[in-house]
Amino acid sequence: MGICFLLRSSMMIWTMMLCQTHVSSAADQVITIGASLSSERMENEFRLAVDELNQGSSIHFNSTSIIMEANPIRSALEICDKLLAHKVYTVIVSHPNSTNRSPISVSYTCGYYNIPVVGVYARDSAFSDVNVHKMFLRTVPPFSHQADVWVELLEALKWEKVIFVYSADEEGRTLLSRFQSLAEGKDINIKIDPSVKYLPGEKNYTHVLEPILKCTSRVILLAASTEDAEIIFGDAERLGMTGQDWAWIVTEQALDADNIPIGMLGVHLVDGTNEIKHIRDAVKVIGQTFTNLLANGKLSDPPLECKDLQTWDDGEIVYRALINTTLSGETGQVRFNSEGDRLDPMYDIMNIDSRRMPMPVGLFGHREKKLGLRLIKSNLTWPGNIRIKPKGEKISRNLTIVTLKEKPFVKVTPMPKDGVCRPVAPAEHAFPCKNHSKDHCCMGYCMDMLAKIASVVQFNFTIHLSKDGLFGSFEKHNGSGQKFWNGMMGELMRGEADLIVAPLTINPERANDIDFTKPFKYQGLNILVKKTQKDSSLDSFLQPFQNTLWILVGLSVHVVALVLYLLDRFSPFGRFKLAKSEDTEEDALNLSSAMWFSWGVLLNSGIGEGTPRSFSARVLGMVWAGFAMIIVASYTANLAAFLVLDRPEALISGIDDPRYSVMEFLAAEGCSAANIHARMKTVYGEMCISDCAICKWVRIFKGEDPREAILCDRKHSGRPLSASDTAHGEKVDYMIRANQRVKQMEIAHEVGISK
Repeated sequence: MGICFLLRSSMMIWTMMLCQTHVSSAADQVITIGASLSSERMENEFRLAVDELNQGSSIHFNSTSIIMEANPIRSALEICDKLLAHKVYTVIVSHPNSTNRSPISVSYTCGYYNIPVVGVYARDSAFSDVNVHKMFLRTVPPFSHQADVWVELLEALKWEKVIFVYSADEEGRTLLSRFQSLAEGKDINIKIDPSVKYLPGEKNYTHVLEPILKCTSRVILLAASTEDAEIIFGDAERLGMTGQDWAWIVTEQALDADNIPIGMLGVHLVDGTNEIKHIRDAVKVIGQTFTNLLANGKLSDPPLECKDLQTWDDGEIVYRALINTTLSGETGQVRFNSEGDRLDPMYDIMNIDSRRMPMPVGLFGHREKKLGLRLIKSNLTWPGNIRIKPKGEKISRNLTIVTLKEKPFVKVTPMPKDGVCRPVAPAEHAFPCKNHSKDHCCMGYCMDMLAKIASVVQFNFTIHLSKDGLFGSFEKHNGSGQKFWNGMMGELMRGEADLIVAPLTINPERANDIDFTKPFKYQGLNILVKKTQKDSSLDSFLQPFQNTLWILVGLSVHVVALVLYLLDRFSPFGRFKLAKSEDTEEDALNLSSAMWFSWGVLLNSGIGEGTPRSFSARVLGMVWAGFAMIIVASYTANLAAFLVLDRPEALISGIDDPRYSVMEFLAAEGCSAANIHARMKTVYGEMCISDCAICKWVRIFKGEDPREAILCDRKHSGRPLSASDTAHGEKVDYMIRANQRVKQMEIAHEVGISK
């Protein structure tokens, strides 16, 4: 009993000693933090931050730093020679002195050995690519995150249509992509119309800005560097795009342009250039991370020189711990996303006042909690040095409307004597309209719809009726070879009207030249025809093939049989075979056997005797067998189609033929006879009425003399057909309408015209 107690006590003492040794070894590990900073002052601030970190930590931190070189190669060499040699666990990086170059060389060098790099100044969007900069995180957000504030601004100002002008580089593309993804999830539908891309570094951007003048939107989002923004602002001012009714939201870099116009809106990162505060926050993040990591055990040592080809095994563990660290720092709440970018930063909303000075008019974010946009709209100065918020869209206040009388959509009544138009039920609105010099009143469904649209979009209008009373067709005029639009379409194309409000049918010709709204009425035409029952007859099995084909097949059977007999009869091989065998001459292939063989192959009945013996006859037999297989397969397929897919033709003719109603409708729409024939040809195919008949009926519908269009002919070789008089022409027309498949020979025989 005493021995067991002694052994158990000894084991507990050894376990406690091992745990104390493990904890003390992890706590005794010295963590060296490296830094590549912009100046000696920043180096002193870095050392002070590390010393302050040691005062409240059980872990000892060392610091080592260098001044970052502007040359990327030299900067990478100094990282190898002066930082890695001190066994650094993490590197804080800023920017070279007097330049804003990004620390790409530091990220590449340290990333190769899995040493985490904490940026305190670099805001390039390229560092968000974890495939290239896998060990990089930063206490500042990338420039592309300005899109978060832009979307909130547009939502607060209630602008739904914008023009996005961006540079054709990675910064511009990344900002556009983030803006599009954020805009899709908002309550309001923010639409980019259009996105305009420009090449950075050019001396003139007039050709980029001029197309914007034709757009309806007057809100421009500009993603540009300071140098490009200065040129763009100058060109935009010369084009009158920085005055009243315009609105600009620009990037933080563009706000630094010397010639920035009055009324520009932009964002500015709070403490974005305060390198001292970001260094302190970076040191705090590193201290908290290693305190948590070393509480669970000791870390392996990082590489000591660049000649070492081995990467740091625990580097990725340290990096994941860094981006998962959260604390309240001097620049606000410090958090990172999975790409290592700073989350929840604070932005000042800046507005260029009448003195061309940036003034804060709002705030985005909070130091202690997550807050959205707070904007003081009353303090805003807009382009043109005005205080009234632009509407954001170009709206023509007075529109000229053209319409056409067409009940119940547009009803035209004489103007009352008192000159006031009053709607008649069920119409709700009535507007004055002019027909040449006469005044009328227009009401109906289209007028009620126009009143609703005008109240929503806020515009005034004047209405007049179509000058020629036509909807609009694309035709030749005055014998010229050039085509022009007539009717309401012509007035719209010539600029005599701004908008057509009428029951105008949408067709490909019109849609090619103007923009239609969504149709407010759909109309279709269905024709029901009595199904004709075909009488079954004994020769129904012959229907899959025409009579000519049946005759040719029957003839081919006998011709093949005859050729087989001749080849086998006169072939030397056949005679040799008879001489060397015991077969008699009666066993040879005679004409009746050849006929039996030919029919047997075609009908697939099997051949027992009387087959060809010579090689040439057998080749012909194989060819005939292949032909028979194709014929039988085709017959079987066609027979099934005839029995299953029986589609009787609908024979529709006479004056009540729906095709004449279609012609009357298209003629009223202003379509030419040639256009009507082409459109009906695509629908009716061979059942379509001839172009001459269509020409005649179009003239009838227009109230013209149809006899002027009865006789028409296409160009063809030989002597043209001729009719003796009008009576013959009417008789020909009657025959065609009665049977559209009538042949010319039948017409010539019946009417007695020359050929």
